Amino acid sequence: MNRLTKALLLAGGLVATTAVLASPVATSPTQESPTKSIHIGWDRTSRSDNSLDETWWAVRSHCPPDTVAQRLFCIAISYVLPTRAAGNYFESKVSDNTGLPLPERWDVTTAKNSPFISSVHAETPLDLASVLGFYRAELEKRGWTENDGAAIEPDRAVIAFKASGRPALLRLTRERDMTIADLSLRKVAEAKGGLQPKPGQVKLMLGNRTDEEAVITINGQTIKLAAKAGADLSDSAEDADKVPDSQRIDLPAGRYKVTLKVASGTAQNREFEVSANETWGLLVGPDGAALPIHLY
Repeated sequence: MNRLTKALLLAGGLVATTAVLASPVATSPTQESPTKSIHIGWDRTSRSDNSLDETWWAVRSHCPPDTVAQRLFCIAISYVLPTRAAGNYFESKVSDNTGLPLPERWDVTTAKNSPFISSVHAETPLDLASVLGFYRAELEKRGWTENDGAAIEPDRAVIAFKASGRPALLRLTRERDMTIADLSLRKVAEAKGGLQPKPGQVKLMLGNRTDEEAVITINGQTIKLAAKAGADLSDSAEDADKVPDSQRIDLPAGRYKVTLKVASGTAQNREFEVSANETWGLLVGPDGAALPIHLY
């Protein structure tokens, strides 16, 4: 296996430059804040059989508006571009490589393209009906066929598809003021070893991409992660094999409350839904953001 690229893109972030020294401004839901940043990461692993394992993630966040010094520090990075351009680049890259669309105005998104799966996770303030309409239209354009038996409720939707004869699943949930979208397309290869979940259960592997200690609590279990512990678990099946048992959890299918905290931040609470026979990575990302990545 030859690792071609294993680095964070754009020095950890792409930051909007317009009016960064102006007074703090209220942000419209449909516009980028002038002090909003986007952090993008990409990993690519090449195997001896010429197959690729690629992972993307992106998080939108706000530069601190309190003082001029804080805002200057926030933009002091190696590369500076408008966040809209950065977001468009990321969406185009993910769509081209995975073949899966991304809804607009996402705040957190991850994507995986491997011999086992193509998947996209997106968290957007758009309402569930709008996101469902977006995916149905986009997937129809791609020739996907929707199976019978779609389960659609005001705060949740699960729809199975066929794409080139392969099974695919769209799952939408409404959590507070966000719609969580998970779209996945299973491929021919079967996962083995560290990626394979127990029959009828879900495998969840935890990792920390930050330079601080992090603590994750899920399903009554609290796990401490040292800085950078398991940061590579999503890169390839071989990296997933290296994740210690202390950072693996086997769960029944369902919806779980997750609490995540990095040493210098405040605790973040969220819910996380998983289905039987899936494998997920849950990484601690920039600003202590939770990065769910559908691995299998």
